[in-house]
This record gives sequence, structure tokens and C-alpha cells, in this order.
Amino acid sequence: MSLFFQIIAAAAALLFFNWMLGYRKGFISLTLKNRYSTLKDHGDAVEKELTQKGYDAVYEGNGYFLVDGKSYLLQGRTVPMGGLPMQRTVLKPVKR
Repeated sequence: MSLFFQIIAAAAALLFFNWMLGYRKGFISLTLKNRYSTLKDHGDAVEKELTQKGYDAVYEGNGYFLVDGKSYLLQGRTVPMGGLPMQRTVLKPVKR
């Protein structure tokens, strides 16, 4: 019975990790090459990356984006990958 609970716990941890990294319907997830400490620098870098990927993206300020006519809110997350911190950028859709 203990093995069953370990498998369930591992599956739950994997699902939570994927949810935290922004792998959800309607979300845009990015991993940028550099780390950014200010919202303005982070937003400008995300706008540039999205434009390079073919999106019509405009950074509106305060973490808000207009991407292909839809509004998004920037959520930066730092997650450990291989013992090193990695900054992950998730754009969450918002209704305005």
C-alpha cells in the first residue's frame, strides 16, 4: 500500500510542477536567456522574444501585455533546474 501512495504523491508533484511552470491552456510560457530584476527590463525582453517568435506583442507596462489582441499578465517564477535557479516567464490571460 505504501508504494501506491508514493506513486500518487510523485504524480501529484509532477502535475503541480507543470502547473507552476505555466503549462496550461491559454498561457504563454517562456524561458529567457538572461535573468531580469526589474519589471521594465523583464517586460521589454519578453516583448522582444514574443516578437521574434511571430506574435504581435506590445508591453503596456506594469506587467501587462497585449499579445495578438488578448491581454496577459506577466508572472516571473524562479525554479530550481539541476540545482541552479532558472527564471521562467509565464503570461497569464486576463479579462479586462
